[in-house]
Amino acid sequence: MNDSTTILRTVEADPTHFADVRTWVFDLDNTLYPRKTDLFSQIDGRMTAFVSELLQVPREEAKTLQKDLYRQYGTTLRGLMEVHRIEPDAFLSYVHDIDYSWLAPDPALGEEIAALPGRKFIFTNGDRGHAERTARQLGIFEHFEDVFDIVAAGLVPKPAAETYDKFMGLHRIDTAHAVMFEDLARNLEVPKALGMKTVLVVPENFETTLGDVWEHEGRDAAHIDFITDDLTRFLKSIRAV
Repeated sequence: MNDSTTILRTVEADPTHFADVRTWVFDLDNTLYPRKTDLFSQIDGRMTAFVSELLQVPREEAKTLQKDLYRQYGTTLRGLMEVHRIEPDAFLSYVHDIDYSWLAPDPALGEEIAALPGRKFIFTNGDRGHAERTARQLGIFEHFEDVFDIVAAGLVPKPAAETYDKFMGLHRIDTAHAVMFEDLARNLEVPKALGMKTVLVVPENFETTLGDVWEHEGRDAAHIDFITDDLTRFLKSIRAV
């Protein structure tokens, strides 16, 4: 493994770093598909519309409030539950009513995930329905053992430590032989502390212009082992001989 003070920024990796991994954990949005597809912008827009209607404020004000809740509480939903006591079901149904045809099937990614030795999971702050529709559209759903969603997490989102504990306990994850892939550096801090390897997936060409500025914070943190802008190529390099 690389020295903890040296992050490997590369689309590829030395297979020896992952030779002992038997559990592969993937975030969903902007991780299993590239941020440039902009699928999440649909969800983002619907969250803004939900907040605008709920609080009866203009969209621009609602967008600012939504982003503040997202950053402070991990998800907009959790913030709305904490601050405005909303029921989650209507929110989850509304914000995930989107057009999944924006995603093109990704057989190359599916091939690489299928080739990974051991168990594979999707671990998302979205709901199961959204995860399944996304993964099926990509053509990769069949390669995963299970989806651990925000409902399974008791509506407590990453990066809360209790949510990782619940996931690890439910699926009996041996963290010493596991790796997590995420697009938000803050969501990899707990996995690293638990002994997992960590891979940060960033926009193509390592751009920081996509998404909110804070979402790109932490790339240089010690809890990030690897950083890549090409998940498929990265996975391919792991099994290269």
